[in-house]
Amino acid sequence: MNSDNKRIAKNTVLLYIRTLFIMLISLYTSRVVLATLGVKDYGIYNVVGGVIAMFNVVSGSISNAISRFITFELGKGDIKKLNDIFVTSVNIEFLIAGVVLLLGETVGVWFLNTQMNIPDGRMFAANWVLQFSLFSFIMGLWSVPYNASIIAHEKMSAFAYVSILEASLKLLIVYLLVISPWDKLITYSLLLASVDLLVRIVYGIYCKIHFEECRYHFAWHKDLIKQMGGFSGWQFLTNATWMINTEGINILMNLFFGVAINAARGVANQVDGAIMRFVTSFTTALNPQITKDYAKGNMPALYKLVCNGAKYTFFLMLFFQLPAILEANTLLHVWLKNVPDHAVTFLQLTMVGTMFNMLGNTQLTACMATGNIKRYTIVVTLVGILVFPITWIAFALGMPPESCYVAFIIVYIAVLFTRVYIMKGLIGCPMILFIRKVIYKIIPVAIVAAIVPVLFVHYVSPSFLRLIATCIICTICSCASIWIVGISKNERQAVVSIIKTKLHKS
Repeated sequence: MNSDNKRIAKNTVLLYIRTLFIMLISLYTSRVVLATLGVKDYGIYNVVGGVIAMFNVVSGSISNAISRFITFELGKGDIKKLNDIFVTSVNIEFLIAGVVLLLGETVGVWFLNTQMNIPDGRMFAANWVLQFSLFSFIMGLWSVPYNASIIAHEKMSAFAYVSILEASLKLLIVYLLVISPWDKLITYSLLLASVDLLVRIVYGIYCKIHFEECRYHFAWHKDLIKQMGGFSGWQFLTNATWMINTEGINILMNLFFGVAINAARGVANQVDGAIMRFVTSFTTALNPQITKDYAKGNMPALYKLVCNGAKYTFFLMLFFQLPAILEANTLLHVWLKNVPDHAVTFLQLTMVGTMFNMLGNTQLTACMATGNIKRYTIVVTLVGILVFPITWIAFALGMPPESCYVAFIIVYIAVLFTRVYIMKGLIGCPMILFIRKVIYKIIPVAIVAAIVPVLFVHYVSPSFLRLIATCIICTICSCASIWIVGISKNERQAVVSIIKTKLHKS
């Protein structure tokens, strides 16, 4: 486990470097894009792109199946079976791409032109956004088997380098957008689609060079298609729930409140997404080891990874989200020239909801590793799907747009405990173990860490200096709370030992 932990730590650091670079560029480019496009066009891009993102319900399920099967077989070391899975994955993604293209050019075009709330004179541009979003989506589909191979092999440096290239190109896009004499919205969509094509080519070349199983030749493995289809069929329900609770809610907000609300939601999602990339860097490095431990039958190590992964995921979120929640108003006004109405409260609420949702990532990975996800999918879907009808009813009753976030938070707290219960039946991890090792740790840590920052923000007037001071105070209080309350004596000793070793080497 020592070598596994070192590899996870190394991959996490690489992904953090990648994430920091991407975050800085994405926050800057989002600011310029919003200022250049304007609130209405920015809202159009978010909601129309969301129409295509709805097709993730088709692709996401098989994408998760591909990642699971490749990682599982890599844990067993069967290269021939790995190549069969890769070939089958590529074939399936080509088929799905054809289905999505057909649906996008029929149902997608119809829905955009007849049902959506698009400002006068912008329908032509909105249709081009739809086409370029569809192209980008298909490029993403074809990248899935290659990306899954990179993650399964835990070659996170590849993601770091390619992501830095991608972020740099998006920085170039901003410059080209500003100087472009053509329609800004259409230009922006075209340039993003071009970057997605280039990234797809780069990932494909890398995998063909470094991984022997990533050699495509046409073959039709019926047994594998049946296995992956059965797995993805149940995963389809989970992804459908997530799409309805995100992009479906986005469309509901468009129908009830217009594109300005979509712009505010887009801004909140940009900041939350930038922060969450730090957290997912940790879980991306951790998830392959969870699947491999299950494949090897190493259950004690699996339980430890699931619990520690959830706990440290929350601690990472606390570092970034506590100051962002307390200083959301100042943060957005420093970042943007024009802050859309509702963006501040959207940001605060979406980060709270993300905290509860991200806590279940390691549980989800452990359950998926078993390949037996029928019960998990049915129960979690029945609970999670409640967000959409609750939001629809709230909007119909005249409640404000923030009510959708409140519904999400309440439902996903219930989803978290539902996952804990189902995980016990699938991998034998006792519920009391997760509650004792995770829940009983994170709640006191969050309360203790927040006391001083909340008092400081309450009594000090808003300013840029307060923003800086709040970040420093939150960092100190979070570290102290985690050190004293959140980690065990053995964990503290391990940290001290690592620090002493590093200092001795230097």
